Amino acid sequence: MPRSWLRPFHQACLAAILAVLAGCAGGLKIDTSHTARGQDSRVQYVILHYTSSNAERALRTLTQGEVSSHYLINDTPPTIYRLVDENRRAWHAGDSSWQGRTWLNASSIGIEIVHPGYRDGPDGRYWYPWNPQQIDALIPLLQDILQRHGLPPERVIGHSDIAPQRKLDPGPLFPWQQLAAAGVAIWPDAARVNHYEALLGELTPSLEWFAATLERFGYSLGGTGDEARRLRNVIAAFQMRFRPARHDGEADPETAAILAALVPGSFERIGDYHRLQQVEPFPTQP
Repeated sequence: MPRSWLRPFHQACLAAILAVLAGCAGGLKIDTSHTARGQDSRVQYVILHYTSSNAERALRTLTQGEVSSHYLINDTPPTIYRLVDENRRAWHAGDSSWQGRTWLNASSIGIEIVHPGYRDGPDGRYWYPWNPQQIDALIPLLQDILQRHGLPPERVIGHSDIAPQRKLDPGPLFPWQQLAAAGVAIWPDAARVNHYEALLGELTPSLEWFAATLERFGYSLGGTGDEARRLRNVIAAFQMRFRPARHDGEADPETAAILAALVPGSFERIGDYHRLQQVEPFPTQP
């Protein structure tokens, strides 16, 4: 009987033996005695979402579907689940942009919070309130993440910030001001807002100013469709976060004052700045 068929078998056995011997000898050795100074965390942002579903459905979607997040915070009780290791990429952001970075899955941590979002009825849109216990669980999680990755509080953003043309979460009732008080988000200084609002009076800056300043803050005005509608959606996203009492997407003096308070030097760029009476820069802190 010809024995040529044994050659592939012998070769496979030899390869297996060599692999075992290499493993016994220690295999690949890497010297880790030197560490580069020029490095930081791959994580640059933390993005907050709501699930628009109950916990059971959210867990099933985020563990068995095509989307995922690093963390999920349940509602009853507010348990924190880690679904994806922070060193790995989760699929939560989609087509997204912030501060010039795009497709933020690769550079962010996603936190989904079990919450129904809203419902539309004959009297308009009703937004469901947030469970305070979930926020109490979220805040220490954010504090831990920001500390470990060396991130400032302005790097905590919402899904509607990074995708204003298609997303609304975490919505206008999300307690951003409470997060800011805990040091894990930002909120405009009230005195600065009042100062700029008093200077503006009834004057609303141009849409060009709004577009440029929103982009400086971090938003992208890109996307498909009408340019005016895209800008309106971005203004609405900004208002949902910083002026949730009215988030109609309309440019107005109050929204301009809040935006100017968050973007240093932007007030002086208003085209009609020279028309304002008694214009004075906001006093700096001693």
